[in-house]
Amino acid sequence: MAAHGGAGASTLAAVFGGIDAGRNWPRPDKGEPNSVLLVARTHAAGLQAVSWTLDLFRRGEQPPGLELVAVVLVADAPGRLPRQLLQRIKVIGSAIEIHRVPWVPAWRTGDLTAPPPRETARLAALVTPPGQETHTRSDR
Repeated sequence: MAAHGGAGASTLAAVFGGIDAGRNWPRPDKGEPNSVLLVARTHAAGLQAVSWTLDLFRRGEQPPGLELVAVVLVADAPGRLPRQLLQRIKVIGSAIEIHRVPWVPAWRTGDLTAPPPRETARLAALVTPPGQETHTRSDR
């Protein structure tokens, strides 16, 4: 599920599998998954959207039956993050598991055929159905 527009949820669903719920809450009563990976960019607005959603779960105001499994943070640009963003990520990580996805230039142009970065192996394991394999760059 995307925490905000442009989070990268569609790209991640195309690369790793899973269901892209967009910005809508999944509906387990309609056969959709009850386990949610919340996807956001690593910019200030993306991290604020994650905090807002985490607060909904903390207060128990999410739709019934949903479980927030982890937050997936997709790099909003190449290079290192500013210290203030890293500090916000650390705070979020104290409340929930975080998976970081580095900047992938090919994804920006729509090329989703290259194996995902090795840093995403744990994320791939979360969304890959049993019996299917997802290859990372370290598998080459």
